[in-house]
Amino acid sequence: MADPFADQVIKKIGQAGGLYHRLILLVGPAGSGKTKALQEVHNRQGVPLINVNLELTQRMLDLTGKQRALQVPKLLGDIIDKVDGDIVLLDNIEILFDILLKLDPLRLLQNISRLKTIVAAWNGSIDKKQITYAIPDHPEYRRYPIRDFLVVTLEAKT
Repeated sequence: MADPFADQVIKKIGQAGGLYHRLILLVGPAGSGKTKALQEVHNRQGVPLINVNLELTQRMLDLTGKQRALQVPKLLGDIIDKVDGDIVLLDNIEILFDILLKLDPLRLLQNISRLKTIVAAWNGSIDKKQITYAIPDHPEYRRYPIRDFLVVTLEAKT
């Protein structure tokens, strides 16, 4: 049985091709099916799927805290550049929100989505005008207006 969220992602990938920022965010809380949808797209379309936490932490092991904060955008760019094809799926992006790295995760994703279509799992919520990451009292909490990216919304499974 086909995953309806994967179908939505594939449709959005087709829509993203002509955009300046070819970024698609799969937005939903933990357990809502983001990883499953990305895996299904990977299996059906042969699109590369990257575990961002794993790839970045392996590359940051020998760096100091200051070097990590400075190098993450380049490291992520290098990871994306080495992938064949024009579409990349990103899962487990939590490291981008680490407060010690002092990054703007959405801006970083938008920047890398200028050269390739990026589909990223976003652990958070969405309303009509804004997207959030984490909950308001969490140190990694972020809130952004919805613009310059496409969205697939997933609801928590009951």
